[in-house]
Amino acid sequence: MSRKAKRQLETVLFSLPAIILVCLMMYLPFVLSGYYSLTEWNGISKDAKFIGLQNFKTIFVESEDFLSSIWFTTRYTLFFVIFSNIFALALAVVLTKKFRAANFFRGIFFIPYIMSMTIVGFIWKFIFTSGFEKLYEITQWNLWNYSWLGDTNLVFYSVAFVGVWQSLGFYIVLYIAGLQAVPKDVLEAAVVDGATGRQKFFKVTLPLLGPSFTTCIFMSLTNGLKVFDIILALTKGGPGTATNSVTLQIYKEAFTNNNYGLGSAQSIVYFLFVLIITQLVLKGFGRKEVTL
Repeated sequence: MSRKAKRQLETVLFSLPAIILVCLMMYLPFVLSGYYSLTEWNGISKDAKFIGLQNFKTIFVESEDFLSSIWFTTRYTLFFVIFSNIFALALAVVLTKKFRAANFFRGIFFIPYIMSMTIVGFIWKFIFTSGFEKLYEITQWNLWNYSWLGDTNLVFYSVAFVGVWQSLGFYIVLYIAGLQAVPKDVLEAAVVDGATGRQKFFKVTLPLLGPSFTTCIFMSLTNGLKVFDIILALTKGGPGTATNSVTLQIYKEAFTNNNYGLGSAQSIVYFLFVLIITQLVLKGFGRKEVTL
């Protein structure tokens, strides 16, 4: 065999195990999910009853829980994307300043991100119940006496706050990297041209953070759309269905109600929904990126 043929054979042999694993773990389940979405199956019986598009009709006509879970997930994602990026950018700007404890605070903000989201959820569940109750006994402030996880008007903000708090450190790191990559000569030229500190930030620094914005927006968007762990640990979708996300709804339908056909159909619909949203966001932010 020639040297070129040997290299091609090596490439195929080394790539084949990874391709097989990816197909077995991702593509094959996706294809099977598409098939089961057209059936009525409890996940136990050997034969799945083919019912065509009945599951999709159930989703859009008869299933209010799924549509309400999409509305909750959309609201949560918007809140999560906006506030996680605003707070992360503001803190990144502060932490790029030169002061002694900068590295210490960077580590402090990053610690929640390396913790399991389920553990974070249980920690904050304890804080919202026992912790706030103790604070109310000490201070007598009504702020600590609210039912943050039991009131349908407050539970959304409680869950969203915990989600933003847990992931904030990750986006801070990305924005710090973007701020440090801004060319200093461009900033110096802006100062020479008479730009104030505010003008330099909004007219020069922010436009050059386009790639960082695109990355952070996309990551926060996908993390918001697939929220599951924190809600399962904090509220399990309650009270009622006030915090029932789409991923939790699919989980309940398939693994609690043993309705794998309807659960698969819901996952297919949500996959298309997420695909459209993410592509629109990527195209929108990609056009606004500034390159030097």
